[in-house]
Amino acid sequence: MKFRLSCLALCGALLMVPATWAATAPPNIVIMLYDNLGYGELGAYGGGILRGAETPRIDQLAAEGVRLTNFNVEAQCTPSRSALMTGRFSIRSGTYKVSGAGSPEGLTLWEVTLAELLSAKGYATGIWGKWHLGSSETRFPTNQGFDEWYGVPRTYDEAMWSHADESVDGGPTIGSKQGWDEKLMPPQYIYEARKGEAARQVKKLDLASKRNLDAEIAERATAFIKRNAAAGKPFLAYIPFSLVHMPTLPNPEFVGKTGNGSWADALAEVDHRAGQILDALKAAGVEQNTLVILASDNGGEATHPWEGANGPWRGTYFTAMEASLRAPFIMRWPGQVPAGKVSNEIVHIVDLYTTLAQVGGAQVPSDRAVDGVDQLAFLTGKQANSNREGFPAYVADRLSAIKWRNWKLQLIQQDNMYDPAVVLPLPRLYNLLTDLREEHSVTVENTWAVPRMMSIAGQLKASFKKYPPIEAGTPDPYSPPQ
Repeated sequence: MKFRLSCLALCGALLMVPATWAATAPPNIVIMLYDNLGYGELGAYGGGILRGAETPRIDQLAAEGVRLTNFNVEAQCTPSRSALMTGRFSIRSGTYKVSGAGSPEGLTLWEVTLAELLSAKGYATGIWGKWHLGSSETRFPTNQGFDEWYGVPRTYDEAMWSHADESVDGGPTIGSKQGWDEKLMPPQYIYEARKGEAARQVKKLDLASKRNLDAEIAERATAFIKRNAAAGKPFLAYIPFSLVHMPTLPNPEFVGKTGNGSWADALAEVDHRAGQILDALKAAGVEQNTLVILASDNGGEATHPWEGANGPWRGTYFTAMEASLRAPFIMRWPGQVPAGKVSNEIVHIVDLYTTLAQVGGAQVPSDRAVDGVDQLAFLTGKQANSNREGFPAYVADRLSAIKWRNWKLQLIQQDNMYDPAVVLPLPRLYNLLTDLREEHSVTVENTWAVPRMMSIAGQLKASFKKYPPIEAGTPDPYSPPQ
């Protein structure tokens, strides 16, 4: 009898093992990074129907997780993506500005990406969309920790090259004699690549292929999710969608969907693509053990006729104005992140590297400066405050502003990306709670705050002595100076 009871107890224990393993399995990580999706576009951030299209799937995601109102990025596409992948301010990595076609650019292979960290912990890693961190094949994402990639190395502006003599949904036109010539500048291609294999050019990037790209991104990302979920393998799915980067053109299936023009149709597609990813997680049975982040790499577009909406903030990207630095950020992780939480605490995109490394059980490198701080306790509601109070804001290689708590110190004034950058003779201090549009400097009556803010920049510059920044265009192999 005792033997039978022992066997029953053992069988019961064995039946419990899979459930225990499932509870402690490494969480999957999904990052949906939209391109130049301004602060004021989504319904959860005051946009949605005000921009001509509701965003119900993303708004529901926000209701199920935490939404930040003070999530900060860098001023351009390449710097933000570099900061996400390395946890380092882009001024350190030589990736502080967008480089044009034909220029040496991208991350050196010395950098350790988030994909490399998680891959070493057994994660499957995939990226679909714009990389923008190296357009030579040696610096493609499949040489930087990703198992697979489908997308473009640089940016979407180049989709307009072959249409330079045509109007792009009301956009600018150029006479054909002055237009693009493939002999002068080769077209950009959409690539497909797998780790350890040569990348393959799939098709040219033009207006037609850009319109269809987000549908392809969603299709490939969902297949990756289902494949790895079925195999029981944890995964990092990095999904940098193309929308709403100019030219802001919706998929043909969405043209006319809202009746409010191309921009609203594109916003409707943004919401739909997010829904496709979320549905794939649920269908694959991994929704409960997946951390989902939805964010933007920059503020809204600044070029007519594709201008974005930045909510209450003034300015454009490629500046240090709040419209450039603040971007939407939503994070859902069932059972871990409190639902419906909204916070105005400062978080920077570099923090995602350190935080997600912690989630995946990886250690950040200790042989270099890592600027990201671990925000896991804050985002999961275990503490009320962010572990970050401020940061220096660079525009390209110019220290342009410093944020600290609810204060903003502008050192260089530039409201619009097309305006000249003017070094201010006296820094302008703004209270971002009472002056959202940064119009009334209160430096004189609050000089007490300036030394504290300048110390943030001082600490960063002091660290350059120990860890010298990498110069833009530095070739591989790179080794830091001893």
